[in-house]
Order: sequence, then C-alpha cells, then structure tokens
Amino acid sequence: MTTAVPLPTATAEAAAAKVKAAEVAKKKLSSPWASFAVIVIALLWTIPTFGLLVSSFRPERQIKTTGWWTFFSDPTLTLDNYRSVFGAEGGVNMADFFVNSLVICIPAVLIPLSLAALAAYAFAWIDFPAKNVLFLVIFALQIVPIQVTLLPLLKLFVSWDLSGTFWTLWLAHSTFALPLAIYLLHNFMREIPSGLIEAARVDGAGHVSIFFHVMLPLLTPALAAFGIFQFLWVWNDLLVALVFAGGGNEVAPTTLALANLSGTRGTAWHLLSAGAFVSIIVPVTVFLLLQRYFVRGLLAGSVKG
Repeated sequence: MTTAVPLPTATAEAAAAKVKAAEVAKKKLSSPWASFAVIVIALLWTIPTFGLLVSSFRPERQIKTTGWWTFFSDPTLTLDNYRSVFGAEGGVNMADFFVNSLVICIPAVLIPLSLAALAAYAFAWIDFPAKNVLFLVIFALQIVPIQVTLLPLLKLFVSWDLSGTFWTLWLAHSTFALPLAIYLLHNFMREIPSGLIEAARVDGAGHVSIFFHVMLPLLTPALAAFGIFQFLWVWNDLLVALVFAGGGNEVAPTTLALANLSGTRGTAWHLLSAGAFVSIIVPVTVFLLLQRYFVRGLLAGSVKG
C-alpha cells in the first residue's frame, strides 16, 4: 500500500506566504487610495496639456493679458495662431519641421533596434572570445554623458562631410541608444528557456534561423517597448539637433523650431503655444495607442515561471 508523501513543512509555508503576499499586493493596488492617487496624477498631467490646447486657440491679446482659465468666462477662439504656425500668414511653417522630425525619428528608432537585437543575441547565445569583457564595456557606456561625446562626434561628422544632413542625427541618436538597447534586449533574451534554442538546433536550425524564427517573435514586446521609448526620446530631443542639424532649417526638427520661436520672437506666446501643441500630438498619440505594448515590454521577462 502506497501513501502520499506530504510536502515539507518549510516548502508548504513558503508557498502559502507567496500566495498571501500576492493577495496583499493585489489588494493594495486595487485600494481606494491607489485609485485616488492615479486620478490625481492623471489630472496633474492632463490639466497643463488642456491649458496649452486652450491657449493655442485664444487670440494673441488675451494670451498675453489673461490666463487660460479665463476662457470659461470669455470663450473666444481663433485659428490665427495655427495659420501663422503653418505659414499661411508668413509664419514659421511648422509643417516642414514636423516632416523633418518624422524623417529623423523613424530611422533613429529602426537602426538601433536592428543592431541591438543582433548584438544582444550574440551576447546571450553565442560563445566568442572576450564576450563578457565586451559586454561589460557596452554596459559601462550607459554612464557616459552625452555632452562628452558631442564634440568628438561633430569633428568626425565634419571630416566625413556629413555636417548638416540627416545622417548626423541618425548616427548620433543610434550611437547613444545602442548601449541601453543591447543591455535590455540581452537581459530579455537570457530569460528565454534554453530548451527552445536546443530544440531548434536539434532540428538543424543555425543562428540565423533561430534568431528570425524563434527569437524575434518572442522579442516583440521588448522591441516595442524600447522602440516607443526611443521614439519619444528622439522626438523630444533638442540638444543633439542643436549640435548636429547644422543651424539650418533643412533638417531641423520641431523642437528646434520651438526654440527659435521662443528665442527670436520673445513675446510670441500665441505662436509658441500653437507650435508646442502641434509638436506633442505625435508622441502623445504614439504613447496612447501603444501603451499596452510598452507595459508588456517592461514587464516581459521580469517574472520567471
């Protein structure tokens, strides 16, 4: 006659403690105070954005003399600010800078993602000499301030005759993004069970087939998360654009146009508010539409099953 072997007391207690801790954490996250805190944070983020939207439609005189909240007592609206911003009345023609930002952002996201995914796979699943040392060097590059690299990169781009072109911005943003991208994707790949890799090798797949048919489908949340983060970073960047755009409007993004609005016009707040709202439409839309992929990518690989 066989008898069931009970679980060790320590193991049973540990399992019960984990379940209880998970229940307590879930209750804390769903408590009324947590919901209240989320609502307050959402309001603190939304109110300034709503104020900017209202200001962008108010007449110039009202913007300079009263606060945006007076709109509720005197709801006067006009499209003159947007006409000036888009060049209909001799303005700055923000549309050109808007297109430049898109041209800068898309390659500046795809280039580091492609290179980082390949490099992360090599560091995670391929053995080669000095792999750990090289990975440590890449990890350490994350602490190098961007300001330290601006002058050497600028001299290099000038020697290559690339100054004032989109290539300088693409290469600069890609270079700054690669260390963090490689580190994050490497950590994600290391969480993937090695049994999947071994099974693919038994079926005769090489590294190229494993990367494209096994790794990439599993990497989608991590790639999407870093892609969104990189897109927002590049779209809102001003420092790199000031240094590498060459001072002209041919390759200048929206952030540089806004800096010129506030710097050269001084008190043209009516144009600055309209231009600022135009510049935030794309990043806000991208984040709202893809936020679930962003959260999945941040949480992917954080819990082992």
